[in-house]
Amino acid sequence: MDITIHTTPLPHTDPEASLAFWRDTIGFEVRSDVGTGAMRWITVGPVGKPDTCILLAPPFADPGITEEERRVVTEMMAKGTYGWIMLATPDLDAVFEKVQAADAEVVQEPVEQPYGVRDCAFRDPAGNLVRIQQLR
Repeated sequence: MDITIHTTPLPHTDPEASLAFWRDTIGFEVRSDVGTGAMRWITVGPVGKPDTCILLAPPFADPGITEEERRVVTEMMAKGTYGWIMLATPDLDAVFEKVQAADAEVVQEPVEQPYGVRDCAFRDPAGNLVRIQQLR
């Protein structure tokens, strides 16, 4: 079979802040932006790689979500345990410096992990954990 990962969703709580982070700080291009207010679905991805996308989506768009589910998701997003993604770059130090300079919340500075990966970690404006590893 020929299957690939095309789009992965991440929740957002503030579409403008998420858009600024993913577009201006990470450098992704905006592929689509639909909806209004907090109910916006924004698709972003790396420039020149149209088959790789992140869908920034409102976490409470499903009309069947209960108040208890809303509470749990809100708590998990605040702790950074609801959404996360792993990215890779050939120049981890340059990416780290750029993201850190944009005042993103640093979770971990670049470090060589005991399992053989060199990476760092940030939180985006919605609290999603963004791990970035060095391509070797």
